Amino acid sequence: MITKIFYKVLIIYSLIFHLDLIAQDKYGISNEFHLKNRNNLRDQMPENSVSVLFSNPVRNRSNDVYYSYHPDPNYYYLTGWREPHSVLMIFKNSLKDSLGSYDEILFVRERNPYDEQWNGKRKGLEGAKKLGFDRVISKKSFSQMNFNFETFDKVLLNPFQTDVKDIISDESDLFDLQNQLKGKINYPDGYDPEIFKWYNRIESVNNKDAEKLKNQLRFYTKRNKHILNDKIIQKFISMDTEEFMKETIRKSSYFIPDFNFNFDLLTKYLTNQREIKSTEEIDLIRKAVKISAVGQSEVMKAVKSGMSEREIQGLHQYIYKRYGAAHEGYPSIVGAGENSCILHYITNDKTNVKNQLILMDLGAEYQGYTADVTRTIPINGRFTPEQRQIYEIVYKAQEAGIEMAKKGNSFSQIYEATKKVALEGLMELGILKDPKNLRTYYPHGVAHHIGLDVHDPGNYGPISENMIITVEPGIYIPEGSDCDSKWWSIGVRIEDDILITNSGNENLSKFAPRKWKLIEKTMSLKSPLDKFNLPDIVN
Repeated sequence: MITKIFYKVLIIYSLIFHLDLIAQDKYGISNEFHLKNRNNLRDQMPENSVSVLFSNPVRNRSNDVYYSYHPDPNYYYLTGWREPHSVLMIFKNSLKDSLGSYDEILFVRERNPYDEQWNGKRKGLEGAKKLGFDRVISKKSFSQMNFNFETFDKVLLNPFQTDVKDIISDESDLFDLQNQLKGKINYPDGYDPEIFKWYNRIESVNNKDAEKLKNQLRFYTKRNKHILNDKIIQKFISMDTEEFMKETIRKSSYFIPDFNFNFDLLTKYLTNQREIKSTEEIDLIRKAVKISAVGQSEVMKAVKSGMSEREIQGLHQYIYKRYGAAHEGYPSIVGAGENSCILHYITNDKTNVKNQLILMDLGAEYQGYTADVTRTIPINGRFTPEQRQIYEIVYKAQEAGIEMAKKGNSFSQIYEATKKVALEGLMELGILKDPKNLRTYYPHGVAHHIGLDVHDPGNYGPISENMIITVEPGIYIPEGSDCDSKWWSIGVRIEDDILITNSGNENLSKFAPRKWKLIEKTMSLKSPLDKFNLPDIVN
């Protein structure tokens, strides 16, 4: 009787949740949202500065076939514009022309009937004007603009994209737009933004921190050896600190070109903004997470022993598209058995999966915003004792982490709470013999921001209201590990998307079953996809 009541309650709850999800179809980001973001960026910018941002490149898949276009998240965040080959300029201080004052310009593609016949409609200048910009101008005019960038104290930039294809038939494509700006700001050949970051630190370091900076450079160059080839960095590392700090030496030996363009500040300012989500963003992320949670729940019902990893991936992605999510937020991870122990496994090509755990880390992208939800389930519907023991450790670790995901706490507090549970559990089972080796089985962090990116920008300071973060502990025991072989090929990760509130937090993905008993019960339910049978294909 209890089991039947449980099934009825679960089915009713599932139906209500699904109907609620379908009903919520009036989502979107307003022009005011993007305008507010531009104004917030302008408020952070230094006096007499300009920010210049380019749209993402169109990326080639093979030969004359291209990937579906995806806008640069920062660019979309500021503009709402989803088309390629465009430039945004935001001025700290208003400028004037014959039409009046303005503090921003958006350069976009014009309409092209021939191209649109092949590749789809463009919005053109008229469409862009509906976004509410001061000035919307054809991208062809970018090279003709009479801005003297040397008059600005700072030109704020993102690093130039290096995989931009030159479209020969278009003299103002993204390739040309980037090169035109480089000419306008006297961008030197061979400029390396990474090396110049170190230059700036070398130039401004004080006597107290000079030795510390040297040690940081020595450590960093172990993984980035090309930096050691730079003569200024070589000289700084080798020179006696006291000698280096003499003013005459620094002026004569460390001539660093003084450019007014900067690749650090724009990233810093946009990170400050994007780590806190607006009401509109929270609504969209909530919808993306709901879709992903339905995917996890419904796949639990539909999965059968003998399916392939790719088939299970396809079930998730079908459900995403059924609810209006055009894309996945990142390459889907569906790994069974040994593959569950590969942290970013995206091949998903194992066939005929039987009697193994399968780790499913997937997220729907809804109107640009992505979820990130992971569940680990036994494909045959029942956890083995060993699988259940590892699962319970991860579940308890996640519960401890979610409890710490609160306003004012730190990301390290979340990690330490989960680490304590994982360490105790693995030691108790005899899998881990030395606490110092925990990272062998517990190798990654457990919390990051989500939003327009699955790993959204963040400063990782104190946790604040209206952040949305993951909590995702994981234990992975690859084949051949230094423990009893009964634990081998068990990989478990549980990941939920957590909205930080003023009074605590909200688990946005809680609808996807997490407790092992609930997973097993959900997997015993009938699936709407059970009758979806396809004909055999015979060679």
